[in-house]
Amino acid sequence: MNHRDGGDDDDDDVPQLSAAALAALQEFYAENGAGPSALRDSYTVGAIKEDWRMSQFWYSDETATRLAEEAIQQAGKQGRIACISAPSVYQKLKQLESENVDGSRRVSAVLLEFDRRFAAYGDEFIFYDYNNPLCLPEDVLPQSFDIVVADPPYLSEECLSRVALTVKYLTKRKILLCTGAVMEEHAGKLMDVKICRYLPKHNHNLANEFRCYVNYESGLL
Repeated sequence: MNHRDGGDDDDDDVPQLSAAALAALQEFYAENGAGPSALRDSYTVGAIKEDWRMSQFWYSDETATRLAEEAIQQAGKQGRIACISAPSVYQKLKQLESENVDGSRRVSAVLLEFDRRFAAYGDEFIFYDYNNPLCLPEDVLPQSFDIVVADPPYLSEECLSRVALTVKYLTKRKILLCTGAVMEEHAGKLMDVKICRYLPKHNHNLANEFRCYVNYESGLL
């Protein structure tokens, strides 16, 4: 999800928004009682409230940080990261970017997400419906991301199969998948990923056991 432009130095990181994104941003401000000066704070995990009707469950701050750090490490300097239905990770990536004063770990990230509230972040937001897994903007090129972080909204083979099409289209190689433990066999067949030792947590406990999967060697997970 995202962004940018500004006027003076203090506004260098403030996004230049399209009309649609500006409308979404105004809705965000209205919901949270905040003005434009709070834009940077909107990257806090949970700044946009989870909507359980859309199967949204945000990661805990510790988990979002761990997954973002993993994505940064695997993407490499100047790397590109795509987050599919994983806004918590995207938000944490933007927080870490703002703290990276010397630019030594600078990466770029986009968010593919069905919830249009995230259009508030500007040009890095890409509307995404897993039912149309390859319906993407023309400027989103195949194999153009160093790592893809995906968190399919539903625990079903059908949903995972469609998201897998998007993942394979986007990634050069590396995949970080977050989904239920019950999807381990399907995930292995569809994306050749293996389950990690790390146990991700959510701000609200889920009834189903949740796990991370990767198709590379990971030191953090």
